[in-house]
Amino acid sequence: MTDAVRYLFFILSFFHNSFRLQNKKRMLTSTNVLPAWVRLYATALITLCVVLNSHAQNADKPVRPRIVITADPELDDNNSLIRFLLYSNEVNIEGLIYASSGYHWKGDSKGTKWFVPGREYARFGLDTCPCESWRWAKDERFIHNVVEAYAKVYPNLKVHNPNYPAPGELMSKIRYGNIEFDGDISKNSPGSDLIKSLILDDKPGQLFITAWGGMSTIARALKSIQEQYENTTEWEAIKKKIYRKLVLLPSGDQDDTYAKYIKPNWPDIDYRQFTGGPNYGYGAQLRAKQEDSAYLTAAWMQENITSRGPLGALYRVWGDGKQMVKGDKMDYFGLTGYTDKELRKMGYVVWMPTQQKGSWLGEGDDFTYMNMLGNGLRAWEASYYGGWGGRQEASRDTAGFSFQMSDTSQQAMASALGSMNRRTNTYPDFFPAAQQDFAARLKWSVTPAYSGANHHPVVTIEGPLSIMASVGEKIRLNAVASDPDGNTVSVKWWQFQSGSYPGKVGVSNPSALQTVINIPKDAVAGQTIHLIIEATDNGTPALTAYQRMVITVKGR
Repeated sequence: MTDAVRYLFFILSFFHNSFRLQNKKRMLTSTNVLPAWVRLYATALITLCVVLNSHAQNADKPVRPRIVITADPELDDNNSLIRFLLYSNEVNIEGLIYASSGYHWKGDSKGTKWFVPGREYARFGLDTCPCESWRWAKDERFIHNVVEAYAKVYPNLKVHNPNYPAPGELMSKIRYGNIEFDGDISKNSPGSDLIKSLILDDKPGQLFITAWGGMSTIARALKSIQEQYENTTEWEAIKKKIYRKLVLLPSGDQDDTYAKYIKPNWPDIDYRQFTGGPNYGYGAQLRAKQEDSAYLTAAWMQENITSRGPLGALYRVWGDGKQMVKGDKMDYFGLTGYTDKELRKMGYVVWMPTQQKGSWLGEGDDFTYMNMLGNGLRAWEASYYGGWGGRQEASRDTAGFSFQMSDTSQQAMASALGSMNRRTNTYPDFFPAAQQDFAARLKWSVTPAYSGANHHPVVTIEGPLSIMASVGEKIRLNAVASDPDGNTVSVKWWQFQSGSYPGKVGVSNPSALQTVINIPKDAVAGQTIHLIIEATDNGTPALTAYQRMVITVKGR
């Protein structure tokens, strides 16, 4: 209950007691004109009803998390950004920031040479640094390019969902962060200044910041806050605010700034390294499940992704003839018609086997934001909930997959990439649904009529989404489902093993809108059970929506 509502209740209570007192003393007049205090009582009552109704309506509206993207100019960041902007209707984008990493940094244009032991320029048999820049294009603007492509399709996207942000709004959020040298947090940048202002603002809710590259820009923002407030009386309050508000969504620690600065100085920051979910990265097709591999082929990519308008044209696939940085010996992905051996003779570092021209190349940072989506899984609410981006495991010290390997042979690298698919066996396979969703949104981008594309079904559990139940209690669940295009919707209930109750919960009729579950007799008070209702339409492509119910077991 908000302070405003509490105040209204106080006023009503005051007038209610006054009204009873006046009745007892028979001080009401016999005229038809109501006393002023009675009119005030009625006004307060009406106002309270309006406020409570507004709160009830707002509770049904999906929350759009505030998010900042920081990215280096790796080609899979380019691809991840394209997908991300197609979900910009479901989040509040607060920043799109260029970042450096151990794989990409600009240099200071003053001839200063840089070298950090163990980086990729010191591995793979390379011996090219200290150097003035590493894999950074002159006038790098890949974020600008993607936003400009978004601007071209924005009129179509708005037809299919009115919540897409205006291109000018997105363009105003672009900044260059600490890009001169990887891991350098010695000075402020436009990107770090923006992050600092967002961390310190008083807007409600948490602030999610991704790190697709290194975290130096984020670290610099935090260091600037520390330098400003550490020796003031406000310091403890500032730290508590940041610990409550800030959530880091990393793609590993790509410049060591988390390990060297953020963790030692800000140990209680919410750091969510998601694992176990769909493999969106390089080599996703290596050892992929049969049901997933169909969405990685050249034919599927051509039909659903690369042929679809300005955003599809920017999307990188194997053998597309492109390079992020001209002459980059690490980026052989755009070449076609060469064997791995021939590419090596040409001077390229071939760290994974070449794939079919036009096939999936990678979106290695998707998992950082796929849990922010408004698909009904509510995965952003807690790190362990899980969604299309995986979930946080028990240990927060995991750094995620990194190419910092002692064995950099192609065989070892391919084995490591392939292992990303093996570890998803116990986790729901959301990859087909995510790919079909991506394809549908790209279809929106080139379709000016609402009737020309498919849209998500709507599924709603009747009643609250968080309930309490006793051991052995039988719970009847009711849901309603509809489809804006008139398609047939099929549903299924299933248990997401992200709750603290470790056992299985039976669902009496999992494919019906109305079903019954029994709270197991071995459940313990305080344990939680997560139930999902999943609704999929029969449109093209088929689209899926969810709702999650969290059941907390009551004491006996």
